[in-house]
Amino acid sequence: MQRRHFSLAALAALALPALAHAQKSRPLIAVYKDANCGCCSQWVAHLQAAGFDVASHDVDDTGAYRRRFGMPERLASCHSAQVAGYAIEGHVPAADILRLLKDKPRAIGLAVAGMPAGSPGMEDPRNPKARAAYEVLLVAGDGSTSTYRRYEAISG
Repeated sequence: MQRRHFSLAALAALALPALAHAQKSRPLIAVYKDANCGCCSQWVAHLQAAGFDVASHDVDDTGAYRRRFGMPERLASCHSAQVAGYAIEGHVPAADILRLLKDKPRAIGLAVAGMPAGSPGMEDPRNPKARAAYEVLLVAGDGSTSTYRRYEAISG
């Protein structure tokens, strides 16, 4: 019986690091959105498809979260999020959030101001490949921005 308990304990000890790694490989992002906004829900689905664990919160005022996270109001969109201490505002592609988490720049976070057509969550089901040109902005601690990535327009 003792050998069996030892074997189980040894297996558990070997599994714990693997479980910890699996949990770390799926970043948790908290999203604050309007319950009635379809594009916000589509952005959440985009994040989940890219491997994020999403804690989605329906709120009355996303601006309160934007202010709490330090995101300038001029970059406002329809949803705000936070991941690993970074603010994410608007329809930021998951690939850019993953790059942010890898690079770890000193910044407030990323923003896609407004709601550009073809950005994640803003796709046109009649023409899903079409996209307006837009920029993902890196927001510095003082609120200034620089281009983190530029997406060119695609006519579809």
